[in-house]
Parts: sequence; structure tokens; C-alpha cells
Amino acid sequence: MRILLVHNFYQQAGGEDAVFANEHALLAAHGHEVRKLTITNDAVRGAFRVLKTALVTPYSAAARRRMAASLAEHEPDLVHVHNFFPLFTPSIFDACLEAGVASVMTLHNYRLICPAATLYRSGHVCEECVTGSPYRAVLHGCYRGSQPGSLAVARMVKRHRAAGTWQTRPDRFIALTEFARQKFIEGGLPEDRIRVKPNFLPEGAPAAGGPPASRAGGLFVGRLSPEKGIHTLLRAWRDLGVSLRMAGDGPLLEEVRREAPSAVTVLGARPKESVAEEMQRAAFFVLPSEWYEGFPMVLLECFRAGLPVIASKLGAMAEIVEEGQNGLTFAAGNSGELAAKVRWAEANPEAMRAMGKNARKLYEANYTAEANYTRLMEIYEEARNTRHGQKESA
Repeated sequence: MRILLVHNFYQQAGGEDAVFANEHALLAAHGHEVRKLTITNDAVRGAFRVLKTALVTPYSAAARRRMAASLAEHEPDLVHVHNFFPLFTPSIFDACLEAGVASVMTLHNYRLICPAATLYRSGHVCEECVTGSPYRAVLHGCYRGSQPGSLAVARMVKRHRAAGTWQTRPDRFIALTEFARQKFIEGGLPEDRIRVKPNFLPEGAPAAGGPPASRAGGLFVGRLSPEKGIHTLLRAWRDLGVSLRMAGDGPLLEEVRREAPSAVTVLGARPKESVAEEMQRAAFFVLPSEWYEGFPMVLLECFRAGLPVIASKLGAMAEIVEEGQNGLTFAAGNSGELAAKVRWAEANPEAMRAMGKNARKLYEANYTAEANYTRLMEIYEEARNTRHGQKESA
């Protein structure tokens, strides 16, 4: 199959970029002819370019022409879009439709139904724009704290919701979890076009962690920012004598260093190799996020390492982490309940080790590259059949 992968890179690399790279390598390894059409937000610098980007965010004729040229050059059987925001814009799907080429889009975030893309505002989950007017985001300055920026993205959400764009293109959407799928359906996306396929880790993954008896203490790895539940985590550890190692960077780093209890070791940013080592010696991982995470890659890394997770029972995390099976859950933002779960984990090491083994089994059954490839091909074939069927009926 000839496949064109499309991605708008952000200025700061993140999980979406990793998934894009992983799927490119996966498809190429299976013998597909894979081409890439990419752009980076580094091009958006200076007041003029920022203003120009804001004006075309809802629809870029130039991006549509660029996509049409790429389709004519490569003649792909299918286009898979990972991110079109803000430079490619939804206009690229019109080029696919005009060329009669099947298209798929991975819904890495909630951008199509939420201008902030996070369903999170002012320290709490917010779904005002899911079924209400996206211009509510302008009032709150949801996009990067900017009302003008929020207006540009709200116009995009409103335009394509009103025009019914997502009812006819792309041919298939990929949601990362069933929870996310249901949220997009609430937001107006067509139920019959959304399929669920989780993220995965590439081959060559390390084996499960070191000797079970050597595991000790907790581990946090992630961005040190409010939506990640950092304040809840610190409150929970005030009266805990349990060791916790925190790896990551972010706006709360200095505050964490000042406020962290004595049992907490703040490591700062760490390379992947160091994080893998931390996961192989920790007894449990803590994921206290207070927003709807998509499908955190760190969860897959934990499961691969046989590391059970103590996670906030919110959104996709409540779907992925099963109480007593591969980890423990607590009410998001409830530091007292988190502390209680940590105490239970410390008092029941055998049960936690059993959960770690279950986590590894879950990874092997659902999150390997091969399992992911099989599911991806099923979605691709559905998209192609939909597009071919529409061409024949036209």
C-alpha cells in the first residue's frame, strides 16, 4: 500500500510526534511505501506570521493546494493525518476528497471539539464547548491564555461543525480510547466513522523490570504542571514516609523543589534510558492527572516494565488502569485517597507485584507493535472501502 503520512509538528516535541515516528517506522517495516508531508510551527514566528496563521486557521487554500500537489506526485492509496493544526488546517481533507483518496485521522487531542484541545480550564475539566458554542473559549482565553488566539481556533471549530465537515471527511477517525470516542460522539463526530486504536511502543522494548523483590518506592514521570495533578501529589506525600522519585520538567519545577517533602527526590528532566532504569526499580508508578489524558505513552512504558500504576480515576486513565488488576485508582484531586492507596501499596507488596505481572501481560496482548499494526490495517481497509464505495455510487 502507498501511504502518505501528514503531520504538523509543534515547536515543542511531544507524544504526537513520537506516535507519528513510530507508525511511520511500523508501516515501512511491513513493506509499505510510505511518504511524509510535514510542516513545523517554527514557521510561525513574528507578529505578521502569527496574524496570518490566525486568519487561515479555519481553512487554508494554500495548504489545500500543497496537499493536492503531494497527492498528484505520490498517488497514495491512503492519507493518514496525525495533526493538521494550525498550518495544514482541515482544508487538506477537501484535497483528499477531490482526488478520491481515502483518508484517516488520529484524534490525538480534543481540538475538533475544544479550542484548547484539552477539555481543561482553570484547574478543572471543562466541557462547555463540546455541545455548546466554541466561542465560550474566547471569553475564557482557553487557547494559551489568549483571547485573539482562542478566537482563531474557535472559528475553526465553529466553521467545520456548522458545515458538517466531519460527517463526510475523513473516512475514518482513530480515537485512542473508548472514553475519547464517546466524547467525540458527544461533540458531533459521526459514531460510525470513529474506531479505537491505542498507542504502542516500537519493537526492541526492554523486558519486564528487575527482580520483583528489589522494587521499592514510587515513581512519577511527566510534565510538572498543574493539570498533571502535581499539587495533589505533593499534598498526598506530606504525611507519607514512602520514597517517591519525580522525573520531569515544567513550570512547577522550582515550586516542587521547594515544597517537596523529605521522602520525595526531585530528579528534574531525565533521558529515556534513565527513565527506563527508574521504572525497573520502582514498586509502583503514580499518575495523578486532573485532565482527560489522551493515551499517555508513559502508561505503556510502565506496563512494558511490569510496573503497576496508581492513577486518578478520570477519563481514559479509568479505562486503562483497572482497580486491583494492573494498578489502583483514586478520585482525581483527592490527596487523602491517593495517600491511602499508596499506604495500601506499601503494605501489600505481593499484590502489587501481581498487578505488575498483569500489566506486562496486558501490554503483550494489546500494546505491542504487531497488535497495533493489525488494528491499523483493519482501519485503513475500512477507510478505503468507504471511499471506493462512495466513488462507485457517485
